[in-house]
Amino acid sequence: MRVTPKLLIGGCLMIFASVFFIAVFLPALTMSDRPSDIFRERTLAEVEGRKVFIQNGCSYCHSQYARSIDWDLGAERVAQAGDYIQDRPHQLGSARTGPDLSQQGGEHPDDWHLAHFINPRYVRPESLMPPFEYLGRGKINALIAYKQSLGYKDADYRMERQRHWKKKAVEAYEAGPEANLAWLHEKVPEPWRKLPNPYPTTRAGLERGHRIYQSFCIGCHGPIGDGMGPAQPYLYPPPINFTLLKDRGVSGGILYYQIMNGITGTAMPYFKRELESEKIWDVGNYVAVLFIGQSDAGEEPKGIEASYITPSREK
Repeated sequence: MRVTPKLLIGGCLMIFASVFFIAVFLPALTMSDRPSDIFRERTLAEVEGRKVFIQNGCSYCHSQYARSIDWDLGAERVAQAGDYIQDRPHQLGSARTGPDLSQQGGEHPDDWHLAHFINPRYVRPESLMPPFEYLGRGKINALIAYKQSLGYKDADYRMERQRHWKKKAVEAYEAGPEANLAWLHEKVPEPWRKLPNPYPTTRAGLERGHRIYQSFCIGCHGPIGDGMGPAQPYLYPPPINFTLLKDRGVSGGILYYQIMNGITGTAMPYFKRELESEKIWDVGNYVAVLFIGQSDAGEEPKGIEASYITPSREK
């Protein structure tokens, strides 16, 4: 067969028609305009925040959909067509330089988002996101309203929990340091309160803990653990001052539980999806040794130690 201009053009048109049918026509034919089970109308503040989101090109770094293969941070629910029936234009995005935002609403309280928009490195020290303080508080508040709506009814449920625990956390903080610390620790399940850090204190473990602290914690808790990091002016209640915890029965288990699950209602997020178990123990022990001044690392009870553990040469 000779490749003539007519054959070449016809073949290209057939390929284009096939791709168009599969990628455009078939999805349009099978899509439903019915709202999904979580859908609701946006408020005026959320609509305004979405405009600010579009104007600043946020979709270049943040997607707003989760596929069945995306079970990663933020992937609590597979996206459905009915989630987006109100969106014109769609802000699905394709790059994930930053986290997916499809279920962002209620993951953090409003004050965390305020600090994050003022300067992302205040709450995420290694963030690549640029600061947006130049937008002014009005547009930042609109952006926060929009982000807190992502997830619709599911986000509303998470926001109800944030507001409930924010009220409790503020009451405890304003009751004074003793009452605040007692409230924070009594919310940790009893088995965790009695659990020591199973890893003995080593130089390598403290170095790992130091690295993790710099990557995730220093923006709120500060370089000396006094809660006076650059995010502190924007957060209420403010980050905990670790130096107040000495002789207050703070076990490795308490630190682990609060780092793992965060403290809903405050700016302390959960890290159970970002940090493996040993990293949480290591950063908890770093805080215990460097800032609190006492650690229960390596105490009983012990089980079968992990295979990588080597005899300590530091004694």
